[in-house]
Amino acid sequence: MNWLLRARRWAIVGAVASAGCATTGAVPGPAPFPNAPRPTVAAIAPEVVVSGGRTALVQTALDQRGIRYRLGGSSPVDGFDCSGFVRFVFAQHHIEMPRTVAELAAVGQSIDVTRAEPGDLVFFTTIAPGASHVGIALGSGEFVHAPSDGSVVRIDRVDSPYWRARTIDVRRVF
Repeated sequence: MNWLLRARRWAIVGAVASAGCATTGAVPGPAPFPNAPRPTVAAIAPEVVVSGGRTALVQTALDQRGIRYRLGGSSPVDGFDCSGFVRFVFAQHHIEMPRTVAELAAVGQSIDVTRAEPGDLVFFTTIAPGASHVGIALGSGEFVHAPSDGSVVRIDRVDSPYWRARTIDVRRVF
């Protein structure tokens, strides 16, 4: 009977891990202490200047290519999920960002996908209605992101059939 309980636990763990970036409330972001209050993050004003500019922010994002995906991950050592990746990249340029996709989707100003510039956030609906995945625009129709379990931080095209059908917003945060 013990083996049945263990098998069920691993099945649940596998299902959660394969879900990818779903920060619609179903998968809470990690907190350093149980029941610790989440920090409130004010909307970032357009006049915020990223240290080193958009080019430096994009280079920081590109430097993370090849780092493995990990649900709840927020560092190059442990791996990244999509929102942990975004938060880490912006933190390297002294901009505090929210932890979850849903919170990130409320930051900045919504713009048309055709106006996306390097450093803008690109949002997708993947496993649930609404924003459930995020990446960082690179320009020329490309974005960098931490896609899902079993993958690594990589570049994809917004206009590929998969991502084009799931793109729901682009937000300019600086």
